[in-house]
Amino acid sequence: MKRCLRTLVPVIALALLLVPVRGRADDAEAAWAALRAGGHVALMRHATAPGSGDPSGFNLEDCATQRNLSAAGRAEARAIGAAFRARAIAVDGVYSSQWCRCLETARLLDLGPVEPFPPLNSFFGQPEREPSQMAALRSWLAERPEGAVGVLVTHQVVVTALTDIFPRSGEIIVGKALTDGRLQVVGRIPPPR
Repeated sequence: MKRCLRTLVPVIALALLLVPVRGRADDAEAAWAALRAGGHVALMRHATAPGSGDPSGFNLEDCATQRNLSAAGRAEARAIGAAFRARAIAVDGVYSSQWCRCLETARLLDLGPVEPFPPLNSFFGQPEREPSQMAALRSWLAERPEGAVGVLVTHQVVVTALTDIFPRSGEIIVGKALTDGRLQVVGRIPPPR
């Protein structure tokens, strides 16, 4: 019996991976609809920047010392911005981590002026910064104007800390900010590929 189960478990796991996930297109359309209706935020992981983390000794003021967007990442950011415009999403503000890959993503979206916003900065490799940074972000979310649509370009660690979702590069998590600063996720928009 144990031998049969050991053989069967990997087969079942593989079968589950091959089954198409229902609702992904519906999920993205629900997310776009929520943004169009207003009162939501688009929490976006920066577009594709090969690698992970940053080189040791990187300088926040010097993009040459950081991990940056690839040509594909720049094209993704432009395509995401075009998708916002094609759907006539009115954005009240674009906020970004101070890391160059996030700022470049935000600027290439071409949805309006970009405001560097330190609560969106990465704390990868510095987990002691997470509690105070997330408290500041939640406080800001709780004070968002009713009906406003904000685009927040950030890092995987920030998205995951706020939503428990591990996003792909260029993926957008759409949510409604609650009065306590939590983000109620209404959908996910996959990155263009």
